[in-house]
Amino acid sequence: MRKPIDVSIRLVIGCIGLLLIASCSSKSKSEKDHLVFRYNEHKNISSLDPAFSKDLADIWATHQLFNGLVQMDTALKVRPCIAKSWSISDSATTYTFKLRKDVFFHEHHLFGKDSTRQVKASDFVYSFNRLRDKKLASPGSWVLNKVNRYSALNDSTFQIKLKQPFPAFLGLLTMKYCSVVPKEIVEHYGNNFRSNPIGTGPFKFKRWEENIKLVFRRHHNYFEEDQNGHALPYLEAVSVTFLPDKQSEFLQFAQGNIDFVSGLDASYKDEILTANGKLRPLYSKDVRMIRGPYLNTEYLGFFMETDINELQSLKLRQAINMGFDRLKMMTYLRNGIGIPANGGFIPKGLPGFKDSIGYKYHPEKAKALISDFKMETGIETPEITLTTTSNYLSFCEFIQRELQKIGLKVNVDVIPASSLKDAKANGQLDFFRASWVADYPDAENYLSLYYSKNFAPNGPNYTHYKNQVFDSLYKASYLVTDPDIRAKLYMKMDSLVMTSAPIVPLFYDEVVRFTRNNVNGLGINATNLLELKSVTKSKMEK
Repeated sequence: MRKPIDVSIRLVIGCIGLLLIASCSSKSKSEKDHLVFRYNEHKNISSLDPAFSKDLADIWATHQLFNGLVQMDTALKVRPCIAKSWSISDSATTYTFKLRKDVFFHEHHLFGKDSTRQVKASDFVYSFNRLRDKKLASPGSWVLNKVNRYSALNDSTFQIKLKQPFPAFLGLLTMKYCSVVPKEIVEHYGNNFRSNPIGTGPFKFKRWEENIKLVFRRHHNYFEEDQNGHALPYLEAVSVTFLPDKQSEFLQFAQGNIDFVSGLDASYKDEILTANGKLRPLYSKDVRMIRGPYLNTEYLGFFMETDINELQSLKLRQAINMGFDRLKMMTYLRNGIGIPANGGFIPKGLPGFKDSIGYKYHPEKAKALISDFKMETGIETPEITLTTTSNYLSFCEFIQRELQKIGLKVNVDVIPASSLKDAKANGQLDFFRASWVADYPDAENYLSLYYSKNFAPNGPNYTHYKNQVFDSLYKASYLVTDPDIRAKLYMKMDSLVMTSAPIVPLFYDEVVRFTRNNVNGLGINATNLLELKSVTKSKMEK
């Protein structure tokens, strides 16, 4: 049964056609609307300094303002940005970047008579030094942990030397933390650089009324072009509002006051989508849905050093993996948004993913495994406790009901998110819900959760999984620069993990975006990055 929707939303939804017309009734708006991209950020933005771009809200904003040496395309391949080319030498420990000579910072009077200046290799030396500065305390300083030193060989050549080979390093450099910033501007504003950003990006800062409105304008001297040689970006401005909840955001989208919404919130998911994840007819004419893999694996984890008989048993862990229908769960609880996790821990969208190494729904085999467990242990009624947060209670209750049918009693314990995080890190939970969103787009980031030297709380190995073969493959992958060979190693490691079943993968998340039909070129990517430099908007009919 669909959840009842708020009366105010029903009024908007029932009159959506009239609202779309009304949104274009202003002559001034209709003449300029196609030049401005509007979106809402309900989580607010804490800083426009790329050194503090930790949350998605901050990353979306700073991505419009700043560039780094390299960038990630929609297929998660590293492409040139300020660096037009690079070479890797010295057993994959030395990276030498050749910089473009047509990249300029946004205009500012501190640059002198020209109000701008060219980016040089020394700017990256300054930006990286700043990122490492303990006084700044950037949350992104870890990105350079594997770096030994870096230097400007000349104005257009920047070199980085690593402590040891790390094939995912170029992917790390695509993060906004590694953006180039101008020394004279940063030192002039100090801590206030967060609200006075000067970068090289496709848009430049105009004004920011915190928690009210943020405006960017087109950078007319931007260096990138489209495939036909036309200057980017196409839009003249980006406007961000800060309505605090998703329901209000959806109302603004329905009225045509913002151009897109990201994600699927419970307050409107049943109204805009059918049970199998299709747009309802009411929206199909005016709204476009874009969806694709997102680098996030939702899962249940077992603490492998537990003394609980049920969870020590490989057979019982495998029974849990086979004991519930992931497709049914996704259809019932998320309107089909998300990919049932019948593969391993590596999510769909990353090299190394393989959909045949995990567990599929097989209730009869799950029952047989539980029967074997009972015979071997003498435990008549196997019982376990699953710890979760309120946000995922519906998923855990679904699994609880399904596992009950195969002979396993599951108790669900709900605790605050902060408590779960601390308890999970300190090995205090035997069976827990968790998720892993990629810090950088390489499967090594996921497999690090199963390397024995990363035991929590000193690393992300929350399950305390340990396997000598896995460890040797993990270390070997650091020496492999060929992406295809590395992907095969990743598959082997993921398969080893799933054979031991220290986790129960639930689903691989998807990015879902709803846009107005007059928005083109927005696209989608597995890191959920908001890329606006290639977006166009057509004029709405009056």
